[in-house]
Amino acid sequence: MSWSMPAETSAQKRVWMAFPHEGYTLGVTGAEAHAARSTWANVAHAVAGFAPVVMVVDPADVEIAARYLDERIEVRTAELNDAWMRDIGPTFVTDEHGGLAAVDWVFNGWGAQDWAAWDKDEKIGAIVAEWAGAPRIASTLVNEGGGIHVDGQGTVLATETVQLDPGRNPGITKAEVEEEFARTLGATKVHWLPRGLTRDSEEFGTRGHVDIVATIPSPGTVLVHMQEDPEHPDYAASREIAASFRGATDARGREFTVIEVPAPATLRDTEGFVDYSYINHLVVNDGVVACTFNDPNDEKALAVLSDAYPGRKVVGVDARELFARGGGIHCITQQEPMPTAK
Repeated sequence: MSWSMPAETSAQKRVWMAFPHEGYTLGVTGAEAHAARSTWANVAHAVAGFAPVVMVVDPADVEIAARYLDERIEVRTAELNDAWMRDIGPTFVTDEHGGLAAVDWVFNGWGAQDWAAWDKDEKIGAIVAEWAGAPRIASTLVNEGGGIHVDGQGTVLATETVQLDPGRNPGITKAEVEEEFARTLGATKVHWLPRGLTRDSEEFGTRGHVDIVATIPSPGTVLVHMQEDPEHPDYAASREIAASFRGATDARGREFTVIEVPAPATLRDTEGFVDYSYINHLVVNDGVVACTFNDPNDEKALAVLSDAYPGRKVVGVDARELFARGGGIHCITQQEPMPTAK
């Protein structure tokens, strides 16, 4: 049996999310908790315009969640530490006959970071796989869904600072990661980014997830985050990332066409330089649910996304509260492809 991960632009059966429960994501005040829950709900409602949404809710939060989620959102209960479904959930794949399965990576709190807890979240991948009726493909690789992007034709984007992170996979080689990606995702070509964004490499970051810096809207094309202000440390980082694609080829031998997506004009929040990014969007059936920031560049970036995904409706959701907690819309969602098996 051979497995491959469909492109995010493929037909989707539903989208999985998790409701904020505790810790850094929920915050310490009632206002912070309300902001988190409201933003997760806003994303769920936007996604529900294009596909069914299942929200995993900790049993202690069922009544709270009901106050935030409308009737379109299906609720299932499981114990949670956090709410980043892209990373704690499974990565869905299909076989050559269109059958569905779910890769269950090892999750260890983004490299065993001292602020993270994952004793419950590490079980969510298997739980969601069972709910989806998808056979579980166990992996020994510590990895998260936000650490990969695919084109559905054998190309995988990854970051050296994530899969090769000593806190995740000490001593592992690129060849070993590529072998596991071939087994689980159908990868025939892994394009390695040298790093992620600056803030994502700091205390509450993922150490360089690809889904905030680059994605593949169609085979042979990449959208790349581009910081245009030299004062921001990502001015150099985004150019280094973009340069890694120029002259490089995908799994089918096509040289990448690089489309630069401007970073928001906002440079700082109360914690320092931001990692706000329009790259961290979810493609879902006929739509694209994109991050906005009440920023002068919102309109320009959404126009770029609209051009990159012709025929899909681009919907913006204010993602500032998400990024204040370490991620964006793509980070809190996980698509389940539509199986095509008869």
